[in-house]
Amino acid sequence: MSTSLNELIGQLRSGRGVAHKRDISAVVAALGIGGDSAIQVGDDCAAIPDPSGDGWLLLAIEGFLSEFVEREPAFAGWCGVMVNVSDIYAMGGRPIAVVDAIWSRDAVHGSTILEGMAAAAKVYGVPVVGGHANTRASSEQLSVAILGRATALLSSFEAKPGDVLIAATDLRGSYRQHFSNWDAASGSDPERLRGDLEILPTLAEQKLCCAAKDISNAGLLGTLLMLLECSGVGAEVDLDQVPMPADADPARWLLHTFPSYGFLLAVRPSRVDEVLARFHARDISASAIGRCTAACQLYLSDDGNSAQAWDFDEEALIGCGPSPSGAPPPPRHLDLGAMPEVRTLTPLASRENA
Repeated sequence: MSTSLNELIGQLRSGRGVAHKRDISAVVAALGIGGDSAIQVGDDCAAIPDPSGDGWLLLAIEGFLSEFVEREPAFAGWCGVMVNVSDIYAMGGRPIAVVDAIWSRDAVHGSTILEGMAAAAKVYGVPVVGGHANTRASSEQLSVAILGRATALLSSFEAKPGDVLIAATDLRGSYRQHFSNWDAASGSDPERLRGDLEILPTLAEQKLCCAAKDISNAGLLGTLLMLLECSGVGAEVDLDQVPMPADADPARWLLHTFPSYGFLLAVRPSRVDEVLARFHARDISASAIGRCTAACQLYLSDDGNSAQAWDFDEEALIGCGPSPSGAPPPPRHLDLGAMPEVRTLTPLASRENA
């Protein structure tokens, strides 16, 4: 890797993606919905028990940076559907419908966003059923919300010590011109895209996996931090094992890249081969990249060296993890009723059967 391990960790801690995730902690505190509250937040969707008594309703929302919407209006509209769909599947669910809120300078600027949204809705088979529009705003802004349903959940709160971490990413794409969005979706076969996503709820329903998170604009490592914090675990990750395009800059890929199809999963060791086979059967790049640990620190290794990247005992990120007092964690879902020195590390492959 051209970037040294300590440089990479420094960029992780100071980068824009992780900074945006740090903002979540202030919101969580202001609303009183994290920590020991009765409602646990931090997943890709809110999971609400279905009043029918069968499964969960899933609710999520995404907002988009103004600069992204302004420079890539059609793709922003596409992403409004795509990233919400990914959130639903990351929870083991299937999408039902989306609604949107669009602000634009005029109808012409707004129509480009809507064209992208309509195209993605058709490709992913998810209707846009309503929303809000304002064509007299000072700039283009976009937010999209989604409703889905799951019969079995994947969650950010279910990773356990000893679980193997798997990264699964569709590498059959390329970067967008202005941003670190890895686009392996637009222009692809709709049936293939929907089939690739179907892997996630199938894993949940067949009890092959119970912990997952989709890779967001904080990159693979920022997303991993959120998964570990919510589950109250740490991890050792071998960066050499992370699937990435051959010509990609590793720092950009690990810290900033937002793939159109990218998931982190924590899988019991006995299930790893079967889970990997599900992705490989559909030409999705998937690898075991590390292992969850009981100690609440993240260690990264590269070329046989390792360094601590984060210590949750010292510093939270999104403020949605278990109570630091060691008290039992609250219900996971709404119930309606200065860096250390590098050290050597045994390669992941030799620890795989431990």
